[in-house]
Amino acid sequence: MRSFLARSATALAMLGLLCAPLASAHATYPDKPVKLVVPWPPGGATDALARILAQHLGQRLGQPVIVDNKAGAGGNIGTASFVREPADGYTLLMATSSTNAANPHLYSRLGFDAAKDFTPIAFVASIPNILEVPKSSPFASATDLVAFARENPGKLNYASGGVGSSQHLAGAMFNHLMGTEIVHVPYKGSGPAVADLLAGQVDLMLDTGSLAQVKAGALRALAVAAPERLPALPNVPTLAEAGLPAMQASAWYAITAPRDTPAPIVSHLNAEITAVLAMPDVRSRLLDMGAILREPQSPEALGAFFQAEIDRYQEIVAVSGARVE
Repeated sequence: MRSFLARSATALAMLGLLCAPLASAHATYPDKPVKLVVPWPPGGATDALARILAQHLGQRLGQPVIVDNKAGAGGNIGTASFVREPADGYTLLMATSSTNAANPHLYSRLGFDAAKDFTPIAFVASIPNILEVPKSSPFASATDLVAFARENPGKLNYASGGVGSSQHLAGAMFNHLMGTEIVHVPYKGSGPAVADLLAGQVDLMLDTGSLAQVKAGALRALAVAAPERLPALPNVPTLAEAGLPAMQASAWYAITAPRDTPAPIVSHLNAEITAVLAMPDVRSRLLDMGAILREPQSPEALGAFFQAEIDRYQEIVAVSGARVE
């Protein structure tokens, strides 16, 4: 009996010694810069949200949070690279509805498992898609644009941040609901797409990240794909108000870590990101982008949301007719 007790005590002591460095590592986290991967190029909504968050999160963590843009393949290249990073809290991802919900139904090879390869941390925001045209466009309303598109199939085109992006799916859904044949022009990210929209190289875009250009008068917002008008654009009607079929389309953004990231690190990051999102300056900047903010939620609740969105986007992709091109 004594021998058994002695062996048990020894085993517990050894376990304590093994766990001590791990606990210490969690207690000192972070002790070096944190990388925040954005699987899209600079200039779009994902990048803008990441930079706002990184600035303030770095101040709270006491370490720089460095935004790392890894674009390509509809967000898949950066996301696939991210899931191979160590699960130590030093590499995070700005996950989106495109990469983590729509792409599993658009691509046969992702390089990651959307349901298994991520540790949810915190929801950031969602942004409804806005129907926008260049300031030189002849269209003054969504009704005018749809009427022309119906009478002239294939004559108009719409830009997107890439195959499977929120703009792509919104455009495909727009075609489906409005009975139009507007041609899809995919870009390698929202930034390049908006640049060509501003230059008049493409006719329209259902975008989530160019509100600043709308407010500056460089782009004209015709309608919002949301159930209600946005506070940031009180004079822009919803598609339903414009007398067109009601349509709801938006992109969401959340912070994740690689699979098996330790719970203490996840909890710490969730609390700090929640605190950042509660800052008046941050809230104001996000609302100015047209974002819709949610009440804080736990990583567990975010995980359930991720799975529900994967399931929901299966139907959205099927109904929209969107396919990898």
